[in-house]
Amino acid sequence: VYRGSVKDFQGFDANQDAEALYNAMKGFGSDKEAILDLITSRSNKQRVEICQAYKSLYGKDLIADLKYELTGKFERLIVSLMRPPAYGDAKEIKDAISGVGTDEKCLIEILASRTNQEIHDLVAAYKDAYERDLEADIVGDTSGHFKKMLIVLLQGAREEDDVVSEDLVEQDAKDLLEAGELKWGTDEAQFIYILGRRSRQHLRLVFDEYLKIAGKPIERSIRGELSGDFEKLMLAVVKCIRSTAEYFAERLYKAMKGLGTRDNTLIRIMVSRSEIDMLDIREVFRTKYEKSLYNMIKEDTSGEYKKALLKLCGGDDDAAGEFFPEAAQVAYRMWELSAVKVELQGTVQPAGDFNDDGDAQVLRKAMKGLGTDEGAIIEVVTKRSNAQRQQILKAYKAHYGRDLMADLKSELSGSLAKLILGLMLTPAQYDAKQLRKAVEGAGTDESVLIEIMATRNNQEIRAINEAYQEAYHKSLEDDLSSDTSGHFKRILVSLALGNRDEGPENLAQAHEDAKKLADVSSNDSSDSLETRFLSILCTRSYPHLRRVFQEFIKMTNHDVEHAIKKRMSGDVRDAFVAIVRSVKNKPAFFANKLYKSMKGAGTDERTLTRIMISRSEIDLFNIRGEFIDLFDKSLHHMIEKDTSGDYRKALLALCGGED
Repeated sequence: VYRGSVKDFQGFDANQDAEALYNAMKGFGSDKEAILDLITSRSNKQRVEICQAYKSLYGKDLIADLKYELTGKFERLIVSLMRPPAYGDAKEIKDAISGVGTDEKCLIEILASRTNQEIHDLVAAYKDAYERDLEADIVGDTSGHFKKMLIVLLQGAREEDDVVSEDLVEQDAKDLLEAGELKWGTDEAQFIYILGRRSRQHLRLVFDEYLKIAGKPIERSIRGELSGDFEKLMLAVVKCIRSTAEYFAERLYKAMKGLGTRDNTLIRIMVSRSEIDMLDIREVFRTKYEKSLYNMIKEDTSGEYKKALLKLCGGDDDAAGEFFPEAAQVAYRMWELSAVKVELQGTVQPAGDFNDDGDAQVLRKAMKGLGTDEGAIIEVVTKRSNAQRQQILKAYKAHYGRDLMADLKSELSGSLAKLILGLMLTPAQYDAKQLRKAVEGAGTDESVLIEIMATRNNQEIRAINEAYQEAYHKSLEDDLSSDTSGHFKRILVSLALGNRDEGPENLAQAHEDAKKLADVSSNDSSDSLETRFLSILCTRSYPHLRRVFQEFIKMTNHDVEHAIKKRMSGDVRDAFVAIVRSVKNKPAFFANKLYKSMKGAGTDERTLTRIMISRSEIDLFNIRGEFIDLFDKSLHHMIEKDTSGDYRKALLALCGGED
């Protein structure tokens, strides 16, 4: 099935188009609108024919005339469209290695993403255009393992056999693990051989097997074992093996997010993928970033340049509101990966040489007399487990006859006080306090209610109920009921019972549950869409729900999260989406919330503090891994950049390390 956004123009006439372009550039000025309309609506093959017809009719070079008449980014885009794909890639690589410095990102993008045939065509085009050997030029401009992997890719010799040997899959996964995680140092040659030669289908299965035996995705091991441009190249290869469309969606997003636009990257991808997989890229972009590629281009560019890019994009998926096969495949793969058991790890461990009385003395000394030694307090509180902190509270009381919490409250202030005092509460007491703050006073903080209630397990929910009753002398369920309403209230009350099934998946039941969620035809008001989702999402076990979501994708070609967003709104939608994301990958859910708490102007310190406290002994190490996978920067780095003073020092101690 053709997945490009640019197709052959029906009724094409090369001479007629050549004449139209000549007239658009004749005389004073040029008709840029006519040029972009014509060129973006013709396929590359047709544009090549137009170039030939133009030369025959006018004895002039069309590309030279376009370069003369147009300027800036618009000129670069239009001229790029006129080159055959292999010659376009050759020009990009030539530019990347010419002059001072090398554009490694361009080399990585092209060589990691092209098929064997595209690589062969590129090598031939480079030789034809520049009378030089591409391999020799790359050897002369790069070095080390990065150079070796580029040369392997440049051979265009990746296996293409669809028949996969299970034994070889297991062996390759084992070899990669032994070459990296299990080895002192890293055997880069093994990574180069397997990732550079094996077929795409084979490598996808290797990555799945690697996740099972290593307990982490191959990408995380590559980040830990490799470095520099070699690391970036290997990550790009893995991403392209998993989904080329997802790789380019991510590259396009990064080219436009934040201040400024990486126009060279934007042009190169929009041109090179317009007749290959632009529709797939659009679909993945819409699913992954919750906005359409079309709208992001529209907001980030201007003038004729913008108009031409939007023509290549081919349509606005926000307006269409559809969800397509490539995005469904990406979502399905993510569900499959989430089903693999990964060991959860906190970043705060019990101190080995723990002495509660000694710690109590250190804390008392830090708060005695004029001034406060915040550093000593941070060192003790962040380096002890919660159970050890509870022992310190008792030792402090026994030794000094004073309430440690009251003393800390009196000596500390601001964000640091909230963080340290939160760490001194038990997890259930802390969650109960956050829930109480969310419902008391004017207004309700629904996002806090959703975050806590959607992510805690049965045991944690029951402990929260007990802590809430003890602290506030009323039930959590009563407060939730009086402060919320409608379906949202019913969702929270159901979750507050802590009665989620804890059994394994049931395939037959999962199929029925998926059918129930997919049914939009029911007119029975007692069986509303929200009621059906509630009865399944709030009661079924996590392993079972993962199977339900996979069945839903098979049945509808939609991701269940997309269906929720399309069919519901407000707090009900947000609550169900939070449950789905928590089921799918809880560390990724929290990584996303942490990122949002720090990105842009200002910091949402309440969310940052709450998550760092509540996940520090459960899965903060996993959250760190997801954070760097999702945002290409470490949680440690972002905290360091976005906070300050003793608050930052305490957060970094909880974070536990730089990735």
